[in-house]
Amino acid sequence: QVQLVESGGGLVQAGGSLRLSCAASGRTFSSYAMGWFRQAPGKEREFVSAIKWDYSTYYAGSVKVRFTISRDNAKNTAYLQMNSLKPEDTAVYYCAAGLSRATFNSYAYNVRGYDYWGQGTQVTVSS
Repeated sequence: QVQLVESGGGLVQAGGSLRLSCAASGRTFSSYAMGWFRQAPGKEREFVSAIKWDYSTYYAGSVKVRFTISRDNAKNTAYLQMNSLKPEDTAVYYCAAGLSRATFNSYAYNVRGYDYWGQGTQVTVSS
């Protein structure tokens, strides 16, 4: 069992920055992948970014260059640094943990690659 708690969301103007955090507990954090997804009203949950146990990273094309994912295994925490935010980045952001390495490698960009989810944190970007 893994518990995930996101923080760091809020209201920011276009062009601004936010850093999301996801604190994990319950299993050996360094052994599994972490991901970020987002869901805007009326839309499906979409992949944003992920980081594997070996620190290799994945990004959606829409956020590459602007967002940076990282992890601190000593703090059991994953981060998503979001720069140059746009109104279309407005969504609830969820962190997720992918415990099965084989499943994650097959579905890193899909919700199927993840076993546990946080409750979400709202990010609102005003124009």
